[in-house]
Amino acid sequence: MSEKFFSPCPRGLETLLASELDSLGAENVRAIDGGVHFTGSFLLSYRINLHSRIASRVLWQVAMANYRNEQNIFDLVYSLPWNDWFDVSCTIRVKTTAIKSPLKSLDFVTLRIKDAVCDKFRALVGKRPSVDTRSPDIRIHAFLESGCITLYIDTSGEALFKRGVRQYTNVAPLRENLAAGILLLAGWRPGIPLLDPMCGSGTFLIEAVLMSLNIAPGMNRSFAFEKLRGFDGEAWGDLRSSAHMEQKPVGPLPIFGSDLYGDELKTAQHNLENLGLLTAVSLKQANVLEISAPASNGVLIANLPYGERMGDLTELQEFYPKLGDVLKKKFGGWTAYLFTSDLRMPKFIRLSVTRRIVLFNGAIECRLFEYKLVTGSNRS
Repeated sequence: MSEKFFSPCPRGLETLLASELDSLGAENVRAIDGGVHFTGSFLLSYRINLHSRIASRVLWQVAMANYRNEQNIFDLVYSLPWNDWFDVSCTIRVKTTAIKSPLKSLDFVTLRIKDAVCDKFRALVGKRPSVDTRSPDIRIHAFLESGCITLYIDTSGEALFKRGVRQYTNVAPLRENLAAGILLLAGWRPGIPLLDPMCGSGTFLIEAVLMSLNIAPGMNRSFAFEKLRGFDGEAWGDLRSSAHMEQKPVGPLPIFGSDLYGDELKTAQHNLENLGLLTAVSLKQANVLEISAPASNGVLIANLPYGERMGDLTELQEFYPKLGDVLKKKFGGWTAYLFTSDLRMPKFIRLSVTRRIVLFNGAIECRLFEYKLVTGSNRS
């Protein structure tokens, strides 16, 4: 039986996600701003939760209908067979988002949806599920448009960028699925030398190692679909076993990370160590303004410091041209991808931008700037 799904993702990665979902067996794949619609069997949701590097969630569509007011929404939700989908012992959370909805209060809509679910359970089994806003068993998502509501059950649980692999973070962590998307946008592939000279907690490094060793990003975590009625434990076990058999053995890779601060480097080291992947990456403490290329060519990726990660604007304006000088003098033959929300950066770094990609880190609008580095390529 074919089901309808929607997978949100970081804005700017929709095309990448659509391609990934197609490769995983999704049908009727359709990208929109903020995510991708698709269809497939319910087992497909298991596979995507396990293997997707780009998706933020896999949402299972359970209803779509027109509405005029909150009572219409209550009636729709109450009519649905919630007890067929999960047990009353499961805790729930309802999240409502909207675009151009005429209703005045999303909080009130959320309350009415929660009441309808609980009232339906009480009518059927004499009990109601408890609400847990922090770590619920089942997340229910409602999306309101001007006259239409779509209801989803979240098959993922915790967001998919929470791989269960990064135990320690720095003050400005990059979401894992955004880091994976940036690697793919950069054209990096396993075997190509990769350097993150400002690696922080090691997000780019970890995602690159997972790709290189063909480790499914969901191997180290659980999912909400395991708590739904009809969960096929045997099929899920087979999927995990197949993914495990396809992993490559851990060994040294041409993946390099450095950071100015020892504490940051220890964070990356601990995260890699916890995964048993420390031997795959070369780490060292170094100032990005003093490093040299670890190979004759490759890809350099950096999440540039901004906001709380570095000081005032004057300090950044002094840093950018120095970084440009290092890239020009020591990284000829490389391609650099610099990710930042500071749109003034290209003006000060004095390198010729060859590509600009709009991306969002959460709600923050950012750019991924590409620089094909040739010795002496600085602009005057």
